[in-house]
Amino acid sequence: MEKLLTIDDLAQVLSVKKSTIYQWRHLGLIPYIKVGRFVRFREKDIQRWLSSREVKPVNRLRFIP
Repeated sequence: MEKLLTIDDLAQVLSVKKSTIYQWRHLGLIPYIKVGRFVRFREKDIQRWLSSREVKPVNRLRFIP
């Protein structure tokens, strides 16, 4: 069975405050599941979510001859 993360676990992994995780969840910005009255996060969903938020560097230097 896949490991599920708690809000405490996820806050520690992402190095953010628990209140940030609560806010992201409330706003629907982060994938989560409900297990009864508990909120849990699948590791694979969080990895996919993080990958989708990756910002690629843009080369803003133009070569002008």
